[in-house]
Amino acid sequence: MKVLKSHKSFDGTVQFWQHDSEVTKTKMNFSVFLPPGKAKGALIWLSGLTCTDENFITKAGAQKYLNDLGLMVICPDTSPRGLNLPGEHETYDFGSGAGFYLNATTPGYADHYKMDDYINLEIYNILTNQFHISNNISIFGHSMGGHGALVLGLKNSKKYKSISAFSPIVNPSEVPWGIKAFTGYLGEDKEAWKNYDACELIKMGHRHQNPILIDQGLKDDFLNVQLQPEKFKSLCEQKDQKVVLNLLDGFDHSYYFIASRIHHHLEFHAKFIF
Repeated sequence: MKVLKSHKSFDGTVQFWQHDSEVTKTKMNFSVFLPPGKAKGALIWLSGLTCTDENFITKAGAQKYLNDLGLMVICPDTSPRGLNLPGEHETYDFGSGAGFYLNATTPGYADHYKMDDYINLEIYNILTNQFHISNNISIFGHSMGGHGALVLGLKNSKKYKSISAFSPIVNPSEVPWGIKAFTGYLGEDKEAWKNYDACELIKMGHRHQNPILIDQGLKDDFLNVQLQPEKFKSLCEQKDQKVVLNLLDGFDHSYYFIASRIHHHLEFHAKFIF
């Protein structure tokens, strides 16, 4: 593991790291913000389609709030890089930059696209071993990363203190982005898809001990076709999972939305991490 770049930010430090991943069998990048002194806990941020490890750390405006709360954040890349698998670089919503936070089972992709294990095992262990944070870890994300945060958080509720999401894909088995990705990574068996679908996980009985926070802009171009957060809220209410869904007028799918609301999410997580 090595630090590629380091920048002072408020009283803390932004760093960009690279390491050889045992899970993906490629080099992987992640960024972090480290508050001054020993961090009280950590947040794993999962980014959306086309993003890298740099989007959140440069656009979200989170550093001041993390600095004041004494929390670190780690932002992994959204897929393996440096490969040339069939169809990997042809579209924005499959392959490079679109790992969907699952463990692929289709030929070629199964060898490297193991983003579930990469986040839940390797990144989690990096927080524990490299940054000496254990237990006080929460997870959140945006769009495809919101999907990842919901799925990983629900399936590993004892590992993550809290879950939140901006504009998440809540029912990927039933929307174009998810159908394309799941077919390419998991094949045609739709039963296998259910393990990576937040709505299906709620139906199966997965729960988190704390409320789940979701923020959704009402001017989001993807709201009605790709995202549909009210479907997730309805299922949570039926299955006794506490959820707070904020439908916010005027906001779209961009990082302007995330930057406007990031302090609410960080304060939400801090309540459960501390």
